[in-house]
Amino acid sequence: MMRTGIIGLGAMGLGMARRIARAGYLAAVYNRTASKAQDLAEELQVTALQPEELAAQVDLVLICVSADQDVLEMITAIGKTIKPGSIVVDISTVSSDTALTAAAMLAEKHVAFLDAPVSGGVEGAKNGTLAMMVGGDAEALEKARPVLEAMTGRIIHMGATGSGQATKAVNQIMCAGINQAVTEALAFAQAQGLAMDKVIDVISGGASGNWFLQHRGSTMTQGIFAPGFKLALHHKDLKICQAMAAQTGSALL
Repeated sequence: MMRTGIIGLGAMGLGMARRIARAGYLAAVYNRTASKAQDLAEELQVTALQPEELAAQVDLVLICVSADQDVLEMITAIGKTIKPGSIVVDISTVSSDTALTAAAMLAEKHVAFLDAPVSGGVEGAKNGTLAMMVGGDAEALEKARPVLEAMTGRIIHMGATGSGQATKAVNQIMCAGINQAVTEALAFAQAQGLAMDKVIDVISGGASGNWFLQHRGSTMTQGIFAPGFKLALHHKDLKICQAMAAQTGSALL
């Protein structure tokens, strides 16, 4: 049984932690807001620890934070105490360069690193249906797979370190375009006086059907905007995409 600790208990991390605990792998949690970690630890009957303590007591560390600098700060912290032979899986959305830096830092400690961002929203984290795109060593992925399968519906090994994050960049560009198209189309439908529930129902079953329409269309048309993935985080992701495109000379508006 691979003892697992998770760092970061935001909207996504919380759901993933519960899935891993249900499968019997979770041993420890950390969150910047200590009270949140303590409450979850009591709920799941695990231990709330600081990153350095957590890394010393587990075989697998999952990181789910917001930004590149946050990831590197956590890598620096756990690198002080992590055991050789451990595996670190970063589920955050950051740049491929950050993934390569993190992998190099941990390689000095004889620790494997996987960049493994996910797609599927808070619903996917809660229900264990996330799609995970992984970069890094294939053997390390196979060792971590039983834990990762507890919180995902699909795991695809994309290649070398950084390729998971590059794939997530593709996902975020596509999501931005789809989201814009869906909201503009629904505004048009509303202006035409159509029954919005019927519009969403029929279009979801056709060639224009997509995740965003199915999962967000109905609530948006009712004026309900429950917190999910923050707009500021998507903006951050798209800035990463722009920087990655500039490195390769790709055109990206």
